[in-house]
Amino acid sequence: MFDDEKVEAILDAAYDSFRIHGVRRTTMDDIAKRAGMSRPAVYQYVRNKEDAFRRLAERMLRETLEQIRVALATPGPPAERLVAALSHKIELVLRVWRESPHAEELLGESATLTAELLGDFHAALHAELTATIGAELPDTDAGEFAELLLALAHGLEVSSADPEIPLRRLRQGVSLLVAGLDRSPQRP
Repeated sequence: MFDDEKVEAILDAAYDSFRIHGVRRTTMDDIAKRAGMSRPAVYQYVRNKEDAFRRLAERMLRETLEQIRVALATPGPPAERLVAALSHKIELVLRVWRESPHAEELLGESATLTAELLGDFHAALHAELTATIGAELPDTDAGEFAELLLALAHGLEVSSADPEIPLRRLRQGVSLLVAGLDRSPQRP
């Protein structure tokens, strides 16, 4: 197994361990067992469980940002592309809620241990949305509209028994907002 493959296996094992036990209760032994490696071997690739958590978050955010970029670059109406992009952001959080009884801890820990990564992710996402909005809806304050869309998406990142509910609401919200931009003000 190559070093990159070992790191990926460790991060996969870390996700499973964090998902099952939470961050606080997960040990490096848990991660090592799930990765099929010895604990000393795991330490050759990650310093500790916090490092594993940070690197896992970095990987998840990087993959999500790439999915968002692909969605925004796909041909189609602006509203559909914006919904597709923002659904990847929402799905990242909903996945944690669905897969872990420790979601609240994981998401809270994420904010604490990965504040810089989250800041960079949101800045990159804002830039991508702003560029798309500016190109597709030129008479709009693209940066402000991107902020509004991000606030909408953030508000929908809640635990839901039915994951379709937040995505349906996202589609409705983005459609309404974009449709509102298409209407010119009525003049007397």
